Amino acid sequence: MHEDIPDYCTVEAAMEVIGGKWKMAIVNHLFDGTRRFGELRRAMPTITQRMLTRQLRELEADGLVRRTVYAEVPPKVEYDLTELGASLRPVAELLETWGERYRRGAAV
Repeated sequence: MHEDIPDYCTVEAAMEVIGGKWKMAIVNHLFDGTRRFGELRRAMPTITQRMLTRQLRELEADGLVRRTVYAEVPPKVEYDLTELGASLRPVAELLETWGERYRRGAAV
């Protein structure tokens, strides 16, 4: 898929896809199943609509999120994780554990 990335850049490649404040938070919400845009927005009240749209588009372009549009009026759009996106669950669990320890001020 991305064979042109040198081996020493694998962490950088991963961070390019899942880095930033919102992407893992979005993925984390999608571990629970398919969500509509409004559900994601309510689950993350401090993200702007514009930023959520942008992050979802990037996650979709990177193959982590699938966007399904239903031909209804008004249009119904749902988001869920692809197999690749779902494979981030162990990473998310480790980050959650680390984040809890960090917030408590414990040595990591």
